[in-house]
Amino acid sequence: MLQNILIVEDDADIAESLHYNFKREGFRPIIAESGEKGLRFALDEKNAPSLIILDLMLPGMTGMELCRRLRRESLTEDTPIIMLTAKAAETDKIAGLELGADDYIVKPFSVKEVIARVRAVLRRVEKDDAPRYEDERMTIDFADMRVLCAAEDVKLTRKEFALLEHLIKNMGRVATRQQLLDNVWGYSYFGDTRTLDVHIRRLRQKLGDCGNCIETVVGIGYRFVGCK
Repeated sequence: MLQNILIVEDDADIAESLHYNFKREGFRPIIAESGEKGLRFALDEKNAPSLIILDLMLPGMTGMELCRRLRRESLTEDTPIIMLTAKAAETDKIAGLELGADDYIVKPFSVKEVIARVRAVLRRVEKDDAPRYEDERMTIDFADMRVLCAAEDVKLTRKEFALLEHLIKNMGRVATRQQLLDNVWGYSYFGDTRTLDVHIRRLRQKLGDCGNCIETVVGIGYRFVGCK
């Protein structure tokens, strides 16, 4: 069954280029030229999108507002969203991620990069419910809260394990500091973000040779990339 990709983009040339290339790659692309139309298409239960590509600079309803609306709806609260933006400023990227976007791409971009990012996000979503994680050096059983690095047991606190689990289940996706604090320490945590940084440092130390699985995204947060 073809996966629907909703492209919310008011630039006709960009929209048509993405439509053509996604169709050629075996997806079913749907174009919406405005935020209002994008919201209507996204909430169409019969043709629900598997992923949404969302331009931030839209006429009428902005991309940020549309993202906010989509995360409030039960049908789209977990639908992956990749934002397209001409704004490369760090604050704009953080704002999009905080609203619930899964990734962002700065214009101008390569269509091949967009397709690769889409495939990566869709793969991550498919793995979210997996009972365990495993790569060449590390194995994690989420049910038993057991972590092995190079076949050696790694003893973690509950908080450290919850932090690692959240990063793994969002593999390849940048998690902002606030998102990690909200999900691991509790919703709308407003404490010192240094608490998180200290836990990440300790987690890396305990993981030893597997510590490089967590990548620092300067000024934004962290990302799980697997053991190298």
